[in-house]
Amino acid sequence: YKIPEKVLHISRNTSLCKEQMGFSLAHPQIRCVLVVSVIEQLAQWHNSTVKAAMERLCSYIPEKLQGFCYILAELYGPHIAELIDREMNADVVCHSLKLCKQDPGQPLCHLYSPPKVSWFPPFFQSYRLSAAVTMAILSVCFPGFQTLRGYHWRGRDCDDRNNTVYPGRRPDNWDEERDSNCNGIWGVDPKDGIPYEKKFCADSQGVVLLGDSAGAHFHIPPEWMTVSQMSAKSFANLPMAFTNELDWPQFSEITGFLNSTIGGWTDSLYLRLRSRNRCNHRDLQNISKNGGSSGNLPRLLKSLARNQLLDNPAIVIYATIGNDVCNGNNDTLAYMTTPKEMLSNVMQALRYLDTRLPNGSHVILTGLVDGRFLWDNLHDRYHPLGQLNRDITYSQLYSFLDCLQVSPCMGWMTPNETLRNLTSERALQLSNVLKEIARSEKFANFDIFYMDFPLRQTEKWRRMGGEPWQLIEPVDGFHPSQVAAALGTSITWQKALQEWPQVLGKENPFNDEIEAIFKDQGGH
Repeated sequence: YKIPEKVLHISRNTSLCKEQMGFSLAHPQIRCVLVVSVIEQLAQWHNSTVKAAMERLCSYIPEKLQGFCYILAELYGPHIAELIDREMNADVVCHSLKLCKQDPGQPLCHLYSPPKVSWFPPFFQSYRLSAAVTMAILSVCFPGFQTLRGYHWRGRDCDDRNNTVYPGRRPDNWDEERDSNCNGIWGVDPKDGIPYEKKFCADSQGVVLLGDSAGAHFHIPPEWMTVSQMSAKSFANLPMAFTNELDWPQFSEITGFLNSTIGGWTDSLYLRLRSRNRCNHRDLQNISKNGGSSGNLPRLLKSLARNQLLDNPAIVIYATIGNDVCNGNNDTLAYMTTPKEMLSNVMQALRYLDTRLPNGSHVILTGLVDGRFLWDNLHDRYHPLGQLNRDITYSQLYSFLDCLQVSPCMGWMTPNETLRNLTSERALQLSNVLKEIARSEKFANFDIFYMDFPLRQTEKWRRMGGEPWQLIEPVDGFHPSQVAAALGTSITWQKALQEWPQVLGKENPFNDEIEAIFKDQGGH
């Protein structure tokens, strides 16, 4: 495997380190099994050698990231090819490369059914990497990217040099001379001398999401693991996806603002608020994180950008819909948030919000999801990695993750019906805590509401001719899909419109004039 000099130059200048990217992709066994499976299937699909399949896969990856791929092919390639030619599956390959290990007293974790021939332990005893090669392998891993939480997560700033200019602030001197709040509306109407902000934008407000990976919209493109759809185009978004932690907030249910490029369509609370009042342009913040829960959200809240004196009110959606009951521990019930802890955590967050949110804001608490939906609709279906040979179901994937103790949700992603029911029971208890807070607590600067997680999206999708499994992310088998996010927006909006219309604000009668004068208001 000759590594192009240009690629060597790139790899020398690329920081290589381990990066936690969600869905347990930092676990070496999962990474190895996924990559080896793709290589094997590429060779099968294109009727090529394993060597050619590796080269094909490396050619698909964006040029600036190809360095690590060619190095991996150089180090691992010959042995991977030898084992695949012997009809050994990805589990066997990864164990033989010492990228998988079996801890004492622990089961041997495997995604595929064991091969018919005997392969463990005699096979491993026959293969050893040299110390030099082992050290070289250990020094190579997925490229590390800093988390670049830019305008996909918050409304785009329109003057990075001036910290008094940002989305969501009240206009400075009605923005007669400049656009201080980045909503694209500024200047004075020459007909009457009244500033446009004063004339058009009396009741502006923003939207803020406090959430988890579902709110951040975690998504691994299935094209990355489906060889029949794989191409350079399917990997073009790889750098952006990694720098966003495999989250796609720009398409998300609450703060999405771009047309979806990952299937489905984008419909978000932000877009609907902007359509209702174009003065709300760019006023969005997605403060969500993979693994977000009521316990760690108070720390994440410190990144909220809202000034009580200078900024407009905001609608805040509090939505940690699963991680208080989801964990990868064997004794999963013992690690779930208790109702008492939930009350303490949420009240801590709300008291902090009361010191930061401008008066007239609104907070909506969203209940936890009933995750039994996952097993019921996926367990016997084929995972994208198993569709070519019909050899990997979601049940197998869940068991593999459980065995490695890295399951996103041991309580719901399990064949144990009793455990699934107990997990949903705890989720309901925690939702009831949120409901009681909304009923009984009062705050100085915002009113507070509660809504159940919108599982009615399933019924709506059925009426549209869809299947429930399409509402779940295909690669991880856990998160809401793009379609689910869009349908959830519709349900949330209708509930707010019918029960709390004051939260959404009045429809701006000047929307048409704003569009005529300011067009797309500078875009997003």
